[in-house]
Amino acid sequence: MNASVSKDPLDARDRPARLTVGVVGAGRVGPALAASLQLAGHRPVAVSGVSDASVRRAAALLPDVPLVTPAEVLARAELVLLTVPDDALPGLVEGLAETGAVRPGQLLVHTSGRYGAKVLDPALRAGALPLALHPAMTFTGTSVDVQRLAGCSFGVTAPEELRLAAEALVIEMGGEPEWIAEESRPLYHAALALGANHLVTLVAQSMELLAKAGVGAPDRMLGPLLGAALDNALRSGDAALTGPVARGDAGTVSAHIRELRLHAPQTVAGYLAMARATADRALDHGLLKAELAEDLLGVLSDSNPMNGTNGTHGPDQPGPGESR
Repeated sequence: MNASVSKDPLDARDRPARLTVGVVGAGRVGPALAASLQLAGHRPVAVSGVSDASVRRAAALLPDVPLVTPAEVLARAELVLLTVPDDALPGLVEGLAETGAVRPGQLLVHTSGRYGAKVLDPALRAGALPLALHPAMTFTGTSVDVQRLAGCSFGVTAPEELRLAAEALVIEMGGEPEWIAEESRPLYHAALALGANHLVTLVAQSMELLAKAGVGAPDRMLGPLLGAALDNALRSGDAALTGPVARGDAGTVSAHIRELRLHAPQTVAGYLAMARATADRALDHGLLKAELAEDLLGVLSDSNPMNGTNGTHGPDQPGPGESR
């Protein structure tokens, strides 16, 4: 990195309220981050978006900010947010660098969880200052996202000399910076996807099944239960495991599988996979008794063609150690 690049982060920190901000990719994330930076005193000046939904989001969260091409965004802004899908990011960076759109001293920020700062190397060679700032938050594309950034953790990756500048931007958005090593970004992102994305699928499936069981307000029923489960899990980890799998209630699990096969066969594979993972963790942490695990794992085994409907005890009969 040349001398002019190494001093620019100090300049950016000295004038945090005077940065012009641009957004390339008006998905759910970019406009919300730009709106948050605006609240901190920065000035959004340009945004690019293609779809009708992108145009609507930009108009709602960044009113009066002109919609222009990506190259024009870079021409107008000192701080540019690249908020495009992960798979599109490398090509976008290369294209912007090859066409000369990147300017020396420009802060170039991407919000991909998968990538660190190295994906911005083509822009770095053009003199840009590369930052990876990934908000660990789910976005709706509405103004509620700006509020949710308060206290939100950001996965931060940047060259060491830009670390303070990156952390300062996160703090200005109300977030909490968490430093992630370049080589750890894919694992970091996988961990978040495992917890957040799969949670949405599990909750949606649960609500559908409750509705089929006749529950009038599945969301109201699940809210307190899931809130307590999440709180317990965050506080206690595996010690918070409960339910029929952790107890070794093979008969109950067998009944679950039978009912799912009858009413929602598309959920069986997911139930079995999560139940096996839960059983493994419960065993490892001494919550599932070894003498109950054999029947349970047999119910969950791929070699059991009925997945529990022909086990050592019927699906509606209590197994060893079960209670009703």
